[in-house]
Amino acid sequence: MIRVDLAQEAIRLARTLYAARPDDSEVAGLLALMLLIHARHRARTAPDGSLIPMAEQDRGLWDRDAIDEGIALVTAALPRGPIGPYQLQAAIAAVHDEAENPEATDWRQIAALYGVLLRLDDSPIVALNHAVAVSMVAGPRAGLELVERLGADARINADRRFHAVRGHLLELAGDRTAAVEAYQAAARAATNLQQQRYLTQQITRLHAGGPVVYGP
Repeated sequence: MIRVDLAQEAIRLARTLYAARPDDSEVAGLLALMLLIHARHRARTAPDGSLIPMAEQDRGLWDRDAIDEGIALVTAALPRGPIGPYQLQAAIAAVHDEAENPEATDWRQIAALYGVLLRLDDSPIVALNHAVAVSMVAGPRAGLELVERLGADARINADRRFHAVRGHLLELAGDRTAAVEAYQAAARAATNLQQQRYLTQQITRLHAGGPVVYGP
């Protein structure tokens, strides 16, 4: 699931680029984004390789030095402008990484940042992530309304992530039957064994009447 060596090489190259272009806000944003995302890598998988959602990760395993460096980079870059996609994605990652626990996550700020990012990048993945953030602020039905609009977008409507997010929001909204169907579609679309395992576990949990999982 995670190629630490490739991630570290990408960060090394980004540092080299940043050293050559220290005044480029988007270069700083790119390096910050890499650091903030890679900082969580030790907590993303269990010893058997299975996926651990962010809401269930042991945040004590997150690399605080990388997080502090990433936050400092994006904090310095944003006022310089112009604001670009890498800076906004880094800002979103920083909000996640700053939260001591899932409940402390500032989802309102994340939703607002995704709203700005959507104006720069109409990618369906950005729209999907925006829908998740909106659901955490305004409830699952509000997020589902945005997700359903993406159902007509051929760039994402067959993607595992679309069906998985839809399943998650349907579950939170109380429609377990539809949630199972969405998770099944996501499992069929998954190309990675660990992703398939995780989605199959969600289906099994729902069939067994297990508790609702609240993390995105």
